[in-house]
Amino acid sequence: MTLATEDFRYVADFVQKKAAIVLETGKEYLVETRLAPVARKAGIASVADLVKELRRQPASPLHTSVIEAMTTNETHFFRDVHPWETLRKEILPPLIEARAVTRQLTVWCAASSSGQEPYTIAMILRDHFPQLAGWRIRILATDLSSEMITRTKAGRYSQLEVNRGLPAPLLVRWFKKVGEDWEVSPELRKLVEATEMNLATPWPPGPTADLIFLRNVLIYFDVPTRKSILERAARRLAPDGALFLGATETTLNVTNAFVRMTGTQTSLYRPAA
Repeated sequence: MTLATEDFRYVADFVQKKAAIVLETGKEYLVETRLAPVARKAGIASVADLVKELRRQPASPLHTSVIEAMTTNETHFFRDVHPWETLRKEILPPLIEARAVTRQLTVWCAASSSGQEPYTIAMILRDHFPQLAGWRIRILATDLSSEMITRTKAGRYSQLEVNRGLPAPLLVRWFKKVGEDWEVSPELRKLVEATEMNLATPWPPGPTADLIFLRNVLIYFDVPTRKSILERAARRLAPDGALFLGATETTLNVTNAFVRMTGTQTSLYRPAA
């Protein structure tokens, strides 16, 4: 059943207002696909009836379920190659040297989905930088979806999920088999602090970050929202810190708050002076 134009527009307007996610005309099938499971779980016969219920109860828990369903949570361990090589070889060594006095390092994964990105960072820090033993390491994982935050805290992944990007030696070293799933070791889990956060709304107070990972999320926002998020990120990033964006993302023609780092295949930025 094709979603009626007025129903699609209601969902699109609601999602943009609450999460700044832009759903353009032509995304009707996506909305139907994402919301059909929400309707079934709520015992509602169709997506059209779900929209009727949303209109009838503007503050119902269904609205939260709709936002979470429309949020893209595609991720996997060591997603892409170049960012992790750049992090390990070019960014972390001088940053660790610069933090030798304070012995603190704060990393923020601002759209962390189900946690593979922050746990990837935790593995890199533990495997390649033994000098960080005794340091205060904080990997802050935030996401719009409460379900994704719950999954990140649990640190439990299916066989399919660990097969996507996670080298076998790291699986053996940092995970244990629990039933049909794999669970991240307590040593890594204690490094990751997962909390719910909507990047498109006013941000709660947070610590200055040495590294910010804002990968593959800006593409879902309109330009004014991208500008707002990037400029707030610039204020939260240490002057000698680094911002990682997705391969197709850029600050060009959006904000002058960052300067792109050259000589790397990674979409990597420093705060502008």
